[in-house]
Amino acid sequence: MAESRKQEPAHEPEGAEKSSEQASEDYARRKQYNRTKIWLSLVNFGVSLVVLLVLVTTPLSETFAGWAEGLWSNPYGALLIFGLFVGVAEAIVGFPLSFYSGYILEHKYDLSEQSLGSYFWEKTKAMLVGAAIGIPVLLLFYYFLRTYGNGWWLPTAILMFILTILLSRIAPKVIMPLFYDFEPIEREGLTERIAQMAENVGLSVEGIFQFDLSKETKKANAAFTGIGKAKRVILGDTLLENFSNDEILSVVAHELGHFKEKHIWKLSAIGTVFTFVGLYLVSRLYAYIVSVTAFESITSLAALPLITLFLILFNFLVGPVQNALSRHYERKADDYSISLFQRPEITIESLEKLAEQNLADPDPHPVIECLFYSHPSIPHRVQRIREEHLG
Repeated sequence: MAESRKQEPAHEPEGAEKSSEQASEDYARRKQYNRTKIWLSLVNFGVSLVVLLVLVTTPLSETFAGWAEGLWSNPYGALLIFGLFVGVAEAIVGFPLSFYSGYILEHKYDLSEQSLGSYFWEKTKAMLVGAAIGIPVLLLFYYFLRTYGNGWWLPTAILMFILTILLSRIAPKVIMPLFYDFEPIEREGLTERIAQMAENVGLSVEGIFQFDLSKETKKANAAFTGIGKAKRVILGDTLLENFSNDEILSVVAHELGHFKEKHIWKLSAIGTVFTFVGLYLVSRLYAYIVSVTAFESITSLAALPLITLFLILFNFLVGPVQNALSRHYERKADDYSISLFQRPEITIESLEKLAEQNLADPDPHPVIECLFYSHPSIPHRVQRIREEHLG
Protein backbone atom coordinates (compact mmCIF):
# COMPACT_ATOMS: atom_id res chain seq x y z
CA MET A 1 0.00 0.00 0.00
CA ALA A 2 2.80 2.45 0.91
CA GLU A 3 4.74 1.52 -2.21
CA SER A 4 1.69 2.06 -4.38
CA ARG A 5 1.21 5.57 -3.01
CA LYS A 6 4.83 6.39 -3.80
CA GLN A 7 4.39 5.26 -7.38
CA GLU A 8 1.18 7.28 -7.92
CA PRO A 9 1.37 10.32 -5.63
CA ALA A 10 -1.19 12.26 -7.65
CA HIS A 11 -3.98 9.91 -6.68
CA GLU A 12 -4.09 10.81 -2.99
CA PRO A 13 -4.81 14.53 -3.42
CA GLU A 14 -7.45 13.66 -6.02
CA GLY A 15 -9.13 11.27 -3.58
CA ALA A 16 -8.96 13.80 -0.77
CA GLU A 17 -10.49 16.44 -3.02
CA LYS A 18 -13.36 14.11 -3.95
CA SER A 19 -13.91 13.25 -0.32
CA SER A 20 -14.08 16.91 0.62
CA GLU A 21 -16.39 17.64 -2.28
CA GLN A 22 -18.65 14.74 -1.31
CA ALA A 23 -18.79 15.96 2.29
CA SER A 24 -19.71 19.44 1.09
CA GLU A 25 -22.47 18.06 -1.14
CA ASP A 26 -23.81 15.93 1.72
CA TYR A 27 -23.85 18.97 4.02
CA ALA A 28 -25.72 21.07 1.46
CA ARG A 29 -28.16 18.24 0.76
CA ARG A 30 -29.03 17.76 4.42
CA LYS A 31 -29.38 21.52 4.95
CA GLN A 32 -31.71 21.86 1.97
CA TYR A 33 -33.84 18.89 3.02
CA ASN A 34 -34.37 20.22 6.53
CA ARG A 35 -34.89 23.79 5.35
CA THR A 36 -37.59 22.55 2.99
CA LYS A 37 -39.27 20.52 5.74
CA ILE A 38 -39.36 23.54 8.06
CA TRP A 39 -40.83 25.80 5.41
CA LEU A 40 -43.43 23.22 4.45
CA SER A 41 -44.39 22.85 8.11
CA LEU A 42 -44.76 26.62 8.52
CA VAL A 43 -46.75 26.99 5.31
CA ASN A 44 -49.00 24.10 6.33
CA PHE A 45 -49.57 25.78 9.70
CA GLY A 46 -50.45 29.03 7.94
CA VAL A 47 -52.80 27.28 5.53
CA SER A 48 -54.63 25.60 8.41
CA LEU A 49 -55.14 28.96 10.11
CA VAL A 50 -56.33 30.58 6.89
CA VAL A 51 -58.86 27.80 6.23
CA LEU A 52 -60.32 28.15 9.72
CA LEU A 53 -60.36 31.94 9.52
CA VAL A 54 -62.15 31.80 6.18
CA LEU A 55 -64.72 29.43 7.65
CA VAL A 56 -65.61 31.65 10.61
CA THR A 57 -65.27 35.09 8.99
CA THR A 58 -67.31 34.33 5.88
CA PRO A 59 -70.75 32.72 5.42
CA LEU A 60 -69.06 29.39 4.61
CA SER A 61 -69.29 27.93 8.14
CA GLU A 62 -72.94 28.99 8.41
CA THR A 63 -73.59 27.42 5.00
CA PHE A 64 -72.01 24.11 6.05
CA ALA A 65 -74.01 24.20 9.30
CA GLY A 66 -77.25 24.85 7.41
CA TRP A 67 -76.61 21.96 5.04
CA ALA A 68 -75.76 19.64 7.93
CA GLU A 69 -78.87 20.54 9.95
CA GLY A 70 -81.00 20.15 6.83
CA LEU A 71 -79.64 16.66 6.19
CA TRP A 72 -79.98 15.46 9.79
CA SER A 73 -82.18 17.20 12.36
CA ASN A 74 -80.55 15.45 15.33
CA PRO A 75 -77.90 17.85 16.70
CA TYR A 76 -75.28 15.13 17.08
CA GLY A 77 -75.93 13.76 13.61
CA ALA A 78 -75.73 17.30 12.21
CA LEU A 79 -72.42 17.72 14.06
CA LEU A 80 -70.97 14.67 12.30
CA ILE A 81 -72.07 15.92 8.89
CA PHE A 82 -70.72 19.40 9.64
CA GLY A 83 -67.43 17.86 10.74
CA LEU A 84 -67.31 15.88 7.50
CA PHE A 85 -67.82 19.05 5.43
CA VAL A 86 -65.09 20.90 7.31
CA GLY A 87 -62.74 17.92 7.20
CA VAL A 88 -63.14 17.46 3.46
CA ALA A 89 -62.56 21.18 2.86
CA GLU A 90 -59.37 21.14 4.95
CA ALA A 91 -58.17 17.93 3.27
CA ILE A 92 -58.67 19.35 -0.22
CA VAL A 93 -56.80 22.56 0.58
CA GLY A 94 -54.04 20.83 2.53
CA PHE A 95 -53.51 17.82 0.24
CA PRO A 96 -50.86 19.36 -2.08
CA LEU A 97 -48.59 20.30 0.83
CA SER A 98 -49.16 17.01 2.63
CA PHE A 99 -48.49 14.93 -0.47
CA TYR A 100 -45.38 16.88 -1.40
CA SER A 101 -43.94 16.71 2.14
CA GLY A 102 -44.85 13.08 2.85
CA TYR A 103 -44.24 11.50 -0.54
CA ILE A 104 -42.53 13.60 -3.20
CA LEU A 105 -39.88 15.16 -0.97
CA GLU A 106 -38.99 11.85 0.69
CA HIS A 107 -38.49 10.22 -2.73
CA LYS A 108 -36.58 13.23 -4.04
CA TYR A 109 -34.01 12.81 -1.28
CA ASP A 110 -33.95 9.01 -1.60
CA LEU A 111 -35.41 8.51 1.87
CA SER A 112 -38.28 6.32 0.72
CA GLU A 113 -39.11 3.66 -1.85
CA GLN A 114 -42.78 3.50 -0.87
CA SER A 115 -45.12 3.06 -3.81
CA LEU A 116 -47.89 5.55 -4.50
CA GLY A 117 -50.53 2.91 -3.80
CA SER A 118 -48.93 2.03 -0.48
CA TYR A 119 -48.74 5.70 0.49
CA PHE A 120 -52.45 6.25 -0.08
CA TRP A 121 -53.37 2.97 1.63
CA GLU A 122 -51.44 3.94 4.76
CA LYS A 123 -53.08 7.37 4.73
CA THR A 124 -56.49 5.73 4.36
CA LYS A 125 -55.83 3.44 7.32
CA ALA A 126 -54.68 6.41 9.40
CA MET A 127 -57.84 8.29 8.46
CA LEU A 128 -60.07 5.34 9.43
CA VAL A 129 -58.30 4.84 12.75
CA GLY A 130 -58.48 8.58 13.40
CA ALA A 131 -62.21 8.54 12.68
CA ALA A 132 -62.79 5.54 14.97
CA ILE A 133 -61.13 7.43 17.82
CA GLY A 134 -62.14 10.96 16.89
CA ILE A 135 -65.88 10.52 16.30
CA PRO A 136 -66.71 9.34 19.85
CA VAL A 137 -64.46 12.10 21.26
CA LEU A 138 -66.21 14.71 19.11
CA LEU A 139 -69.65 13.52 20.18
CA LEU A 140 -68.67 13.52 23.86
CA PHE A 141 -67.17 16.99 23.54
CA TYR A 142 -70.41 18.29 22.01
CA TYR A 143 -72.42 16.62 24.77
CA PHE A 144 -70.25 18.41 27.35
CA LEU A 145 -70.69 21.71 25.49
CA ARG A 146 -74.49 21.36 25.38
CA THR A 147 -74.74 20.08 28.95
CA TYR A 148 -72.23 22.19 30.88
CA GLY A 149 -72.10 25.37 28.79
CA ASN A 150 -68.91 27.35 29.41
CA GLY A 151 -67.73 24.63 31.79
CA TRP A 152 -67.26 22.20 28.90
CA TRP A 153 -63.49 22.49 29.15
CA LEU A 154 -63.15 20.51 32.40
CA PRO A 155 -64.87 17.23 31.41
CA THR A 156 -63.22 17.50 27.99
CA ALA A 157 -59.78 17.81 29.59
CA ILE A 158 -60.51 14.79 31.82
CA LEU A 159 -61.64 12.86 28.75
CA MET A 160 -58.40 13.70 26.93
CA PHE A 161 -56.36 12.56 29.93
CA ILE A 162 -58.18 9.23 30.10
CA LEU A 163 -57.89 8.78 26.34
CA THR A 164 -54.13 9.38 26.45
CA ILE A 165 -53.66 6.68 29.10
CA LEU A 166 -55.96 4.26 27.26
CA LEU A 167 -54.21 4.73 23.92
CA SER A 168 -50.80 4.26 25.53
CA ARG A 169 -52.07 0.95 26.90
CA ILE A 170 -53.68 -0.46 23.75
CA ALA A 171 -51.63 1.12 20.95
CA PRO A 172 -48.78 -1.46 20.93
CA LYS A 173 -51.16 -4.42 20.56
CA VAL A 174 -54.14 -2.95 18.72
CA ILE A 175 -53.24 0.14 16.72
CA MET A 176 -49.59 -0.17 15.71
CA PRO A 177 -50.03 -3.69 14.20
CA LEU A 178 -52.53 -2.15 11.79
CA PHE A 179 -49.65 -0.24 10.23
CA TYR A 180 -46.60 -2.45 10.76
CA ASP A 181 -45.70 -6.12 10.99
CA PHE A 182 -43.95 -7.01 14.24
CA GLU A 183 -41.79 -10.05 14.72
CA PRO A 184 -39.14 -11.20 17.20
CA ILE A 185 -35.59 -10.02 16.54
CA GLU A 186 -33.50 -12.85 15.15
CA ARG A 187 -30.05 -11.27 15.39
CA GLU A 188 -27.90 -13.47 17.59
CA GLY A 189 -27.26 -12.15 21.07
CA LEU A 190 -29.01 -8.82 20.62
CA THR A 191 -32.34 -9.69 22.25
CA GLU A 192 -30.60 -11.21 25.25
CA ARG A 193 -28.40 -8.15 25.75
CA ILE A 194 -31.33 -5.75 25.47
CA ALA A 195 -33.34 -7.84 27.93
CA GLN A 196 -30.42 -7.85 30.35
CA MET A 197 -30.00 -4.07 30.12
CA ALA A 198 -33.73 -3.60 30.75
CA GLU A 199 -33.63 -5.91 33.73
CA ASN A 200 -30.64 -4.03 35.15
CA VAL A 201 -32.69 -0.82 35.32
CA GLY A 202 -35.82 -2.56 36.63
CA LEU A 203 -37.81 -2.46 33.40
CA SER A 204 -40.02 -5.43 32.64
CA VAL A 205 -40.91 -5.59 28.94
CA GLU A 206 -43.48 -7.79 27.25
CA GLY A 207 -41.25 -8.37 24.25
CA ILE A 208 -38.48 -7.09 21.98
CA PHE A 209 -39.56 -6.77 18.37
CA GLN A 210 -38.53 -5.46 15.01
CA PHE A 211 -41.00 -3.82 12.64
CA ASP A 212 -41.00 -3.15 8.91
CA LEU A 213 -40.30 0.57 8.95
CA SER A 214 -38.55 0.20 5.58
CA LYS A 215 -41.90 -0.09 3.77
CA GLU A 216 -42.32 3.65 4.36
CA THR A 217 -38.89 5.15 4.90
CA LYS A 218 -35.16 4.49 4.98
CA LYS A 219 -34.82 6.48 8.21
CA ALA A 220 -33.86 4.55 11.34
CA ASN A 221 -35.83 4.54 14.57
CA ALA A 222 -36.26 2.68 17.85
CA ALA A 223 -38.56 3.20 20.83
CA PHE A 224 -40.24 1.90 23.94
CA THR A 225 -44.00 1.76 23.56
CA GLY A 226 -46.88 1.15 25.92
CA ILE A 227 -47.37 1.38 29.65
CA GLY A 228 -47.94 -1.23 32.34
CA LYS A 229 -47.75 -4.78 31.03
CA ALA A 230 -47.91 -3.56 27.43
CA LYS A 231 -44.34 -2.18 27.43
CA ARG A 232 -42.34 -3.24 24.38
CA VAL A 233 -38.97 -2.50 22.83
CA ILE A 234 -39.39 -1.96 19.08
CA LEU A 235 -36.57 -1.54 16.56
CA GLY A 236 -37.08 -0.51 12.96
CA ASP A 237 -35.64 -2.93 10.40
CA THR A 238 -33.80 0.06 8.94
CA LEU A 239 -31.91 0.34 12.23
CA LEU A 240 -31.08 -3.35 12.33
CA GLU A 241 -29.82 -3.33 8.76
CA ASN A 242 -27.33 -0.51 9.24
CA PHE A 243 -26.23 -0.56 12.88
CA SER A 244 -24.00 -2.94 14.81
CA ASN A 245 -25.19 -4.60 18.01
CA ASP A 246 -23.20 -2.14 20.14
CA GLU A 247 -24.61 0.85 18.27
CA ILE A 248 -28.14 -0.46 18.72
CA LEU A 249 -27.52 -1.07 22.42
CA SER A 250 -26.38 2.53 22.83
CA VAL A 251 -29.66 3.68 21.26
CA VAL A 252 -31.64 1.36 23.55
CA ALA A 253 -29.65 2.58 26.56
CA HIS A 254 -30.80 6.11 25.76
CA GLU A 255 -34.44 4.95 25.83
CA LEU A 256 -33.79 3.13 29.09
CA GLY A 257 -32.54 6.44 30.46
CA HIS A 258 -35.96 7.94 29.76
CA PHE A 259 -37.58 5.08 31.68
CA LYS A 260 -35.20 5.21 34.64
CA GLU A 261 -35.52 8.98 35.00
CA LYS A 262 -39.32 8.79 34.57
CA HIS A 263 -39.24 11.25 31.69
CA ILE A 264 -42.30 9.80 29.98
CA TRP A 265 -44.43 10.26 33.07
CA LYS A 266 -43.03 13.74 33.72
CA LEU A 267 -43.71 14.87 30.16
CA SER A 268 -47.17 13.30 30.31
CA ALA A 269 -47.93 15.19 33.53
CA ILE A 270 -46.71 18.45 32.02
CA GLY A 271 -48.72 17.77 28.86
CA THR A 272 -51.82 17.16 30.98
CA VAL A 273 -51.35 20.50 32.74
CA PHE A 274 -51.03 22.24 29.37
CA THR A 275 -54.18 20.45 28.19
CA PHE A 276 -56.24 21.65 31.18
CA VAL A 277 -54.86 25.19 30.99
CA GLY A 278 -55.24 25.36 27.23
CA LEU A 279 -58.83 24.15 27.19
CA TYR A 280 -59.75 26.54 30.01
CA LEU A 281 -58.26 29.55 28.20
CA VAL A 282 -59.82 28.51 24.92
CA SER A 283 -63.24 28.13 26.57
CA ARG A 284 -63.05 31.68 27.95
CA LEU A 285 -61.91 33.18 24.66
CA TYR A 286 -64.47 31.16 22.71
CA ALA A 287 -67.33 32.34 24.93
CA TYR A 288 -66.24 35.95 24.57
CA ILE A 289 -65.86 35.85 20.77
CA VAL A 290 -69.25 34.18 20.35
CA SER A 291 -70.84 36.83 22.56
CA VAL A 292 -69.58 39.72 20.41
CA THR A 293 -70.22 38.17 16.99
CA ALA A 294 -73.24 37.02 15.05
CA PHE A 295 -73.05 33.39 16.19
CA GLU A 296 -76.22 32.36 18.03
CA SER A 297 -74.58 30.54 20.95
CA ILE A 298 -71.53 28.54 21.94
CA THR A 299 -73.33 25.37 20.76
CA SER A 300 -73.81 26.70 17.22
CA LEU A 301 -72.18 24.37 14.72
CA ALA A 302 -70.91 27.30 12.67
CA ALA A 303 -68.93 28.64 15.66
CA LEU A 304 -67.13 25.39 16.50
CA PRO A 305 -64.16 25.92 14.12
CA LEU A 306 -63.18 28.78 16.43
CA ILE A 307 -62.29 26.24 19.11
CA THR A 308 -59.98 24.40 16.73
CA LEU A 309 -58.40 27.68 15.66
CA PHE A 310 -57.71 28.77 19.24
CA LEU A 311 -56.31 25.35 20.20
CA ILE A 312 -53.91 25.41 17.25
CA LEU A 313 -52.70 28.87 18.27
CA PHE A 314 -52.31 27.83 21.91
CA ASN A 315 -50.30 24.73 20.99
CA PHE A 316 -48.09 26.82 18.72
CA LEU A 317 -47.36 29.26 21.54
CA VAL A 318 -46.57 26.64 24.20
CA GLY A 319 -44.72 24.36 21.78
CA PRO A 320 -41.29 25.95 22.40
CA VAL A 321 -41.73 25.50 26.17
CA GLN A 322 -42.57 21.82 25.76
CA ASN A 323 -39.70 21.38 23.32
CA ALA A 324 -37.25 22.97 25.78
CA LEU A 325 -38.33 20.53 28.49
CA SER A 326 -38.05 17.63 26.06
CA ARG A 327 -34.53 18.66 25.02
CA HIS A 328 -33.54 18.83 28.69
CA TYR A 329 -34.75 15.27 29.22
CA GLU A 330 -32.99 14.10 26.06
CA ARG A 331 -29.68 15.37 27.40
CA LYS A 332 -30.36 13.59 30.69
CA ALA A 333 -31.12 10.37 28.77
CA ASP A 334 -27.83 10.72 26.86
CA ASP A 335 -25.96 11.01 30.17
CA TYR A 336 -27.75 8.00 31.61
CA SER A 337 -27.07 6.01 28.44
CA ILE A 338 -23.36 6.63 28.75
CA SER A 339 -23.32 5.79 32.46
CA LEU A 340 -25.18 2.55 31.71
CA PHE A 341 -23.40 1.48 28.54
CA GLN A 342 -19.97 2.90 29.43
CA ARG A 343 -19.09 3.42 25.75
CA PRO A 344 -19.38 7.15 24.91
CA GLU A 345 -17.46 6.65 21.66
CA ILE A 346 -20.11 4.16 20.53
CA THR A 347 -22.85 6.60 21.49
CA ILE A 348 -21.21 9.27 19.34
CA GLU A 349 -20.81 6.82 16.47
CA SER A 350 -24.47 5.79 16.60
CA LEU A 351 -25.66 9.40 16.77
CA GLU A 352 -23.56 10.39 13.76
CA LYS A 353 -24.81 7.39 11.84
CA LEU A 354 -28.42 8.28 12.72
CA ALA A 355 -27.81 11.83 11.53
CA GLU A 356 -26.46 10.63 8.22
CA GLN A 357 -29.16 8.02 7.62
CA ASN A 358 -32.02 10.35 8.61
CA LEU A 359 -30.55 13.40 6.84
CA ALA A 360 -30.55 15.37 10.10
CA ASP A 361 -29.59 19.03 9.83
CA PRO A 362 -25.81 19.21 10.43
CA ASP A 363 -25.97 22.80 11.68
CA PRO A 364 -29.49 24.04 12.53
CA HIS A 365 -30.03 27.71 13.28
CA PRO A 366 -30.34 28.24 17.08
CA VAL A 367 -33.77 29.87 16.68
CA ILE A 368 -35.05 26.94 14.60
CA GLU A 369 -33.71 24.47 17.15
CA CYS A 370 -35.28 26.42 20.01
CA LEU A 371 -38.70 26.67 18.40
CA PHE A 372 -39.11 23.34 16.62
CA TYR A 373 -36.70 20.69 17.95
CA SER A 374 -37.94 18.28 20.61
CA HIS A 375 -34.41 16.79 20.67
CA PRO A 376 -31.14 18.71 20.79
CA SER A 377 -29.56 18.68 17.34
CA ILE A 378 -27.21 15.74 16.88
CA PRO A 379 -24.12 17.97 16.38
CA HIS A 380 -24.83 19.61 19.74
CA ARG A 381 -25.40 16.23 21.40
CA VAL A 382 -22.13 14.89 20.01
CA GLN A 383 -20.19 18.02 21.02
CA ARG A 384 -21.52 17.87 24.59
CA ILE A 385 -20.69 14.17 24.93
CA ARG A 386 -17.16 14.78 23.68
CA GLU A 387 -16.64 17.65 26.12
CA GLU A 388 -18.25 16.08 29.19
CA HIS A 389 -17.48 12.38 28.76
CA LEU A 390 -14.37 12.19 26.59
CA GLY A 391 -12.67 15.49 27.38
